[in-house]
This record gives sequence, structure tokens and C-alpha cells, in this order.
Amino acid sequence: MTDETQTYSDGSLRHLLTLENLSADIVGEILDRAESFLSDNERKANKVPLLLGKSVFNLFFENSTRTRTTFEIAAKRLSADVVNLDISTSSQSKGESLLDMIDNLVAMQADIFVVRHSQSEAARTIAAHVPKGIHVINAGAGSHSHPTQGLLDAFTIRHFKGGFDGLKVVIIGDILHSRVARSQIHVLKSLGVAEIRVAGPKTLVPSSISTLGVKVYDDVDKAIDGVDVITTLRIQNERMEAALVPSAQDFYLEYGLTRERLALAGAKAIVMHPGPINRDVEIASEVADGPQSVILHQVTFGIAVRMAVMSLLVDSDGGDD
Repeated sequence: MTDETQTYSDGSLRHLLTLENLSADIVGEILDRAESFLSDNERKANKVPLLLGKSVFNLFFENSTRTRTTFEIAAKRLSADVVNLDISTSSQSKGESLLDMIDNLVAMQADIFVVRHSQSEAARTIAAHVPKGIHVINAGAGSHSHPTQGLLDAFTIRHFKGGFDGLKVVIIGDILHSRVARSQIHVLKSLGVAEIRVAGPKTLVPSSISTLGVKVYDDVDKAIDGVDVITTLRIQNERMEAALVPSAQDFYLEYGLTRERLALAGAKAIVMHPGPINRDVEIASEVADGPQSVILHQVTFGIAVRMAVMSLLVDSDGGDD
């Protein structure tokens, strides 16, 4: 099934809004491009002119460090002009509607909008509104999706594991409020990962999650047993109307990724986390800083992946609408 807002009729990418139903071919193209950009960056050939003359507007309606900064670095390495809009001092704070704001920014010759918003449909609403030739990237939407994080997670796994066949992956923590979990599940399923497990307190694991083709575990030790990849997630208190776990200490005792729990995984298992980390809540400091942790690699890879997404969108400008 294709997404008419996200892709042109010829299947090329117009916007990046979700990884759900995104073809494995497009995902593979993004990961391959990211690999080439990563090699360029390692050789210190930092800037390429692929977005020369283009303007990228970062519209972050929620706080962010890693995502916003890596998008800015990625756009600048592609030679784009970057505008970071301060939403707190924009006309939105004076009552201007979202789409009126977008129209004004389009009139300023914006080419790409990078949007993070607490409402799940905000990026899609903007994408359906802007004229052809302007692209929208979802940089995090409510509890629903975070496609570039899912892509950089997939890139990280491929980088360290060489591929996806036969892998066992577990995601532990606040699944209920995690856009990262959903995006990672969607992309790994499309890439052929056969076994994806999730574990967390019953209050933080949605009953519908099994419909995505994952195995749900109540016992975190059993969930970790023999896996190749572990993703830990923080408790997103800011998205909860009431406390859904007794305390951070209780969560750590029951679900925290300790050195002892990590030993239950495969000997060469890698540990991932989308950040920000709450040390000794969802993950022990010695694990976060340990030899199996690839958390900082994820941040570095995020630049290359976001370069790949933006360059692919611009290359698809000739798509048949």
C-alpha cells in the first residue's frame, strides 16, 4: 500500500512522514546513501553541494538537542541555508495558525521543512498543504512516529551486524509513548528482521502492539535472552497524565538494563538508546558507557542518515505527481 501524501505516483519519495509501508527499496536507498555520506565525513570531505541554493527550515515545536542539531549539521554539509525558527517567539505565539505560518515561510522560499510537533498529524497536515517541490520531514510526531530515528537505528544495526537476516531485536521500556519504538518496528519489519520483542511494565505496553508482528514479554530477562540488539527507552513522564510506574527506582530494578541482564543477550549484542539517557533508570551507567554500547555511534550516524533523506527528497523533485 502506498502513501499518496508521502510518495509521488511513480513511487519516488516526496516527503518523509512515516516508515509504515515505506518500501524496502526506498529504505535501502537511504541507508546506502548514508553509508556514502559517512565515508565522506570520515575523510573530512565535509561539504557537498547537493542542496546548494536550497533553504531548510527547522520547525521544532518540542524541545530537542540531538535531532535538531544533527538536522542542522546535515543540511549545512549538503550546502543548504538553514533557518532555525524559534517557535516561542514566532507569530504562532500571537495566535497565527500553523498553515498560515507555513504559507509565509513558503513565500520566503523555503524548500524543506523539518517538523517536530506534539500532535501526530502536524507534519502530514503541512505536507498535504505545501506546493509541489517543497518537502516535509517528520522529525518526531507525538507518540506516533520518528522516521529518521528509525532509519538511523536500522543503519546502526546494519553497520555493526552486517545485515538483518536472523537477528533477534528487543525494545525495552516505555513502549506506549514511544514514537521511536513504532518507527523502529516498522523499518525492521520491512527489512526482514524476523523476531522483534518488546518488554516493559503492562501500563507502558499498549495492548495493540502485537498487531505489528512483535512478541510481547512480561519478563524482561526472558525478553533479553539470546538477542542480538537491545534498544532501551526512557520513561516519558512528560506524555503521561498520571504516573504509570511506581518509581524510577522500581523501574530500574524490574526493567533496567544492568550488566547482569546484558549478559543474558548474545555475546556480541549491541546496546542502543535514542536519548536522552536517564542513567540508572532505564540503563546502568556501566552499560551505557560499556564496550557493547553504540549509543554515541547512533548520534554520529544520524547526521549521515539525515543527509541521505534530504538529498533523496531533492533528487525526487522530478517525480510524477
